[in-house]
Amino acid sequence: MKTMSADKTIKLCNCNQTMALDAKALATALKLGSPITIHTELCRREASAFNQALEDSDCLVACTQEAPLFAELAERSGAKAELKFVNIRETAGWSGESRLATPKIAALLAMALLPEPEPVPSVSYRSGGQLLIIGPAEIAVQWAERLKEQLEVSVLVTTGAGAELPAVRSYPVWSGRLKSVKGYLGAFEADWEQANPIDLEVCTRCNACVNACPEQAIDYGYQIDLAKCKAHRACVKACGEIGAIDFGRIARARSERFDLVLDLGAEPAIKLAQPPQGYLAPGRDPLEQALAAGKLAQMVGEFEKPKFFAYNERICAHSRSAKVGCSNCIDTCSTGAISADGDRVKVEAQLCMGCGGCATVCPSGAMTHVYPRVSDLGLRLKTLLGTYRGAGGRDACILFHNAGASRDLISRLGRHARPGKSGGLPARVIPLEVHSVAALGMDTLFGALAYGASQVVLLADAQEADEYGAAVGRQMRHAQTIVSALGYAGVHFTLLATQDAVLLEREIWALAPAKAVPTPASFNLGQDKRSTLEFAIEHLARLAPTPREEIALEAGAPWGQVKVNRETCTLCMACVGACPASALVDGRDQPLLKFIERNCVQCGLCVSTCPEKAVTLAPRLLLSSQAKTERTLHEAVPFNCVRCGKPFGNKQMIDNMVGKLGGHSMFAGGGLKRLQMCADCRVIDMMENKSERSVFGIKS
Repeated sequence: MKTMSADKTIKLCNCNQTMALDAKALATALKLGSPITIHTELCRREASAFNQALEDSDCLVACTQEAPLFAELAERSGAKAELKFVNIRETAGWSGESRLATPKIAALLAMALLPEPEPVPSVSYRSGGQLLIIGPAEIAVQWAERLKEQLEVSVLVTTGAGAELPAVRSYPVWSGRLKSVKGYLGAFEADWEQANPIDLEVCTRCNACVNACPEQAIDYGYQIDLAKCKAHRACVKACGEIGAIDFGRIARARSERFDLVLDLGAEPAIKLAQPPQGYLAPGRDPLEQALAAGKLAQMVGEFEKPKFFAYNERICAHSRSAKVGCSNCIDTCSTGAISADGDRVKVEAQLCMGCGGCATVCPSGAMTHVYPRVSDLGLRLKTLLGTYRGAGGRDACILFHNAGASRDLISRLGRHARPGKSGGLPARVIPLEVHSVAALGMDTLFGALAYGASQVVLLADAQEADEYGAAVGRQMRHAQTIVSALGYAGVHFTLLATQDAVLLEREIWALAPAKAVPTPASFNLGQDKRSTLEFAIEHLARLAPTPREEIALEAGAPWGQVKVNRETCTLCMACVGACPASALVDGRDQPLLKFIERNCVQCGLCVSTCPEKAVTLAPRLLLSSQAKTERTLHEAVPFNCVRCGKPFGNKQMIDNMVGKLGGHSMFAGGGLKRLQMCADCRVIDMMENKSERSVFGIKS
């Protein structure tokens, strides 16, 4: 482990002596020249020591509770130093095993000392405050009146009975049946159909129709109750040249663009687990409506967020020639950001919320999550586990969690602990914060084990578990099958979905250590998913308690072989052309079909492309050298042109064509023999027999 930067000061505080901090052991683990000073009241009586530290170097403060205070002190002092914070109290110091937590504390400090990753590209939004309110007139108009001074309001009335439109026309009011709402903050498009005979946009609200209707089917919402209307059209006559009432309206489709949408319908128009930013659907609950209205004013202006993904369409296994293979990312995305786009997929960056589930389930690595990049996360894992091990830690369990509800849950668990007695996180459980645990694919899981982790636990909140629990669970099963087959005993991968601190404490303390790799790997994790998986699995296999050459996997695993029925395969090579990973290759100048198993992602494009239905998939992980070499799946006897003798196909394919087309009238006489000729000889033969019947009629 390299020496920590000499220009970085570490400020530690035992929080009024409630944590057992070993200054000497920590300095040794971090390879510092001298012990670290341990403060007792850094945020109070010893605050001057913090100010003094800012004079010379960048500073890492091992306290997040008082981060606002320390940031304010740094600002007041005019310090130019970079200020970073790390939580060692709730995550390590406050625990029933606090006396054993020194390796974990050292690991957390070492990881916090790493430089920040390179920033990722950003995605921008621009909202001018054009708001569409959708819902029943009595509710929608009320909220329009309240918000019209803050936002540029428009109203789409879905039902108008019993409501009264405002006396002043200060914003557009339409009526109709909503068909769809699409888009995102600053770029929504609403489509609806004018369902009522009265067009509110044309209506002058003169009340002539209200007074003329004998059935009182029109109220002051200026919509006709068609159940009461007797169709005598007195209202049409009263409306006169205004022309707002038309029972036979042909052009009913309406469409407008907006920046924001407040949907007050009983059911949301956008039924997604994570609706797009700028779309709020509080339903009919008045409190939820008020909270949603409060958020709307904050959604005006220009905004940015990270572009969470990168997509390499060259290796995407979604489709070839309109034949669909893999659609994992489309099926997994909870925001509707990913859709088919010909033979590739398209990602709407503004809709993407950065869950990373698409990257987790992508078998080829065409879709990658970059917030953080796998390479950056790999460096943090390597530093964390290397420091922990170097400080004497054993059986490390990495607890991945998000920066929201799960981080708060861990903090709550630590605050309720009795240091040195009970509660908190075990000393071997090291929390590691990520944007979304759904983004952690098998490359990260295997990478953690290769670096020496005993286990990996993903702590998911309710929303993450509901949207991505099944997809992440499948990836974990594949990974667990492999490490178990290699003889690594125990449960290495766990998805823990809870927001209950008591349940988290019970589950995490009950988790028995699993067998870890004896020698940690030295390689770095990379952005190429398949390469990273290969490095990590080869490392685990090389040191495996039970070496294996082949491991059977369940359907859906991203490794396996392709099997070909030689009786039906004609070596047309359609599968070769469809394969996105170059796993299937032809025999160049020979009628051969070859296979390189390490390249196969089990996308199924070869299966859906094969016209003879001769191809099937067989998931497995082959760990021998055979996986990297070409092996022949099928070969055939070359067929030589009956005219010139040149080989131009294989015998099975030509025999199949002759058998299928032999009875066709167009191949009567010498035409059938022409199927057995090469391209050049076929043309020559046709020119020599011009009198034959052709598709263009009889020629003499």
